[in-house]
Amino acid sequence: MKSIRDVFKIGKGPSSSHTIGPEHAAQEFLRRYPDAELYRVKLYDSLCKTGRGHGTDRVLYAVLGKERTEVQFCDYSPEPLPHPNTLDFFAFRGGEQIGYMRVMSVGGGDIVIEGEPVTEADEIYPENSFAEIHQFCKWRYISLSEYVELNEGPEIWDFLAEIWRAMKRSVEIGLHAEGILPGGLNVVRKAKLLFEQERPNEIPQVRELRMVCSYAFAVAEENADNGTVVTAPTCGSCGVLPSVLLYMQERYDYSDEEVCRALAVAGLIGALVKRNGSISGAECGCQAEIGTACSMAAAALCELKHMTIEQIEYSAEVAMEHQLGLTCDPICGLVQIPCIERNAVAAKRAMDAFNLANFLCGSRNISFDMVVRTMKETGRHISASYRETSEGGLAKLYNRRSGL
Repeated sequence: MKSIRDVFKIGKGPSSSHTIGPEHAAQEFLRRYPDAELYRVKLYDSLCKTGRGHGTDRVLYAVLGKERTEVQFCDYSPEPLPHPNTLDFFAFRGGEQIGYMRVMSVGGGDIVIEGEPVTEADEIYPENSFAEIHQFCKWRYISLSEYVELNEGPEIWDFLAEIWRAMKRSVEIGLHAEGILPGGLNVVRKAKLLFEQERPNEIPQVRELRMVCSYAFAVAEENADNGTVVTAPTCGSCGVLPSVLLYMQERYDYSDEEVCRALAVAGLIGALVKRNGSISGAECGCQAEIGTACSMAAAALCELKHMTIEQIEYSAEVAMEHQLGLTCDPICGLVQIPCIERNAVAAKRAMDAFNLANFLCGSRNISFDMVVRTMKETGRHISASYRETSEGGLAKLYNRRSGL
């Protein structure tokens, strides 16, 4: 299994698969053919249908140069595509094609280049399932965060400290921002309003809801505004994990070092889903993005409270199980409705799963590995209209109402 460094990436929103991935692909193509006079990029399937809203064309122009780049949104392909997020790069000089590269943006900012081997250099975990990891840790009497350090090395803590600083910055910036998000939907930023709306005689449960949700809104709105966020595991689900961890740190005075240990466990959960399921909305719907983020957050909370590995697994499983079947139907292809609010709801669901793990861990029948496999199988059966194409659900009905 690959490093948790592949789960957490600092980058610009609004989409890891539609923005960060294509940006990396364009940078690689530019490195290979720097002297081209003309670049042509063809976007297929999900990239074609929601690429404008996600800013795919914007990042391609920024990397390759708008004056010498053509971006084509192709609603057809002459052959079956290897992945819903497929894009073709062409380079021309003197009227002749000098280069070609087909790329799949597979989620979380990762790309795969057709016909080229996927590097195995980052395969650092010998275990590839939660059951295997649990068994390893049980025999050696170590925690999951210690297991991460054992495989990643002590330098992982510096990396996670940087990730945590970036997460906190995205919350802080989002809480101070106001106005309308770009894209034409006229979505108003709500994080600051929610954060400041303390009610007279506010009970602790309501304050917790308001704080956690305002933090999730802050990060998700920053993402929607093309701000800098951390994939956790994607841009579209980036608000879930930092919102619950920051709230718990502020309420219980956890150190940054303790939070980083929680991030390590969250990254482990994300890496397992990437390995055995999917974190791509275009491949498996929003259950792959928000569902994974919810599991990561629930597991992180358990680690923060020094709960057992069994409790961590239970919380991650519950968090994922009750996101199964969740569709990805962003209105106008923008990562705004229902994406922003969904981050806040998933953050609270993660806290519920974490709390349930305190009481019901010994009664479970479903393993985390099983629910991840179920998520992947469910994603295969979800109609393409509900996998980040904006052709079904809220996106379709909103377009019909608006006459778009």
